[in-house]
Amino acid sequence: MQNLTEQPITAADKTFFQLRKDIVEGVVLAGSKLSETELSTKYGVSRAVVREAINRLEACHIVERKANVGARVVSLSAEGLVDLYQVRESLEGMAARLAAQNMTDDEIADLNGLLNVHSQDVKNHGSYYQEAGDVDFHYRIILGSKNNHLIAMLVNGIYHLVRMYRVQLGMSGPRVSTAFDEHKHIVQAISNRDGELAEMLMRRHILYSKNNIQRKLAPEQG
Repeated sequence: MQNLTEQPITAADKTFFQLRKDIVEGVVLAGSKLSETELSTKYGVSRAVVREAINRLEACHIVERKANVGARVVSLSAEGLVDLYQVRESLEGMAARLAAQNMTDDEIADLNGLLNVHSQDVKNHGSYYQEAGDVDFHYRIILGSKNNHLIAMLVNGIYHLVRMYRVQLGMSGPRVSTAFDEHKHIVQAISNRDGELAEMLMRRHILYSKNNIQRKLAPEQG
């Protein structure tokens, strides 16, 4: 399983990580065409390195190839959100249930410590941006499931597409404080080793997040 916090080993790794971050954060716009020539200039690497990065990003589901068009960043749409979050709700709900059973006491203590750090961000900045990897609440719980098939489906599968929706559309406004409160309740259930409650709370949390993003994607009524 790929560790999202690992240091890049090669120029190809570095380009892959940077382009992935730029796509997730909206620096490279959703729906935009990816030009190997422009990206090779931007990142100071060869077109072959860029091509490899694009191929890897296609496997992450944040880049798609279309006939006669080439590689594009996926678009963020209401339909895509619903499809993605239905799968996310089910899989991350399962991850929360398994985490309540399988996380060690030290891992749960670290998770509580992470929430304390996030609490300061929410209070001081009114935002709830989480970097990818170990400083992401959801990532910690996915790993805490200790189920390698589930981890692969989430981390190596849909994780970064989910992050695109979360980072670009879901981490500001009134939803910030309520999402943080929901995280606290999920961790409390995990701390109590109550897998059934942890799953229910995680599924509800993801449903609420989906509804929040869906409102932002809905066309304005004029």
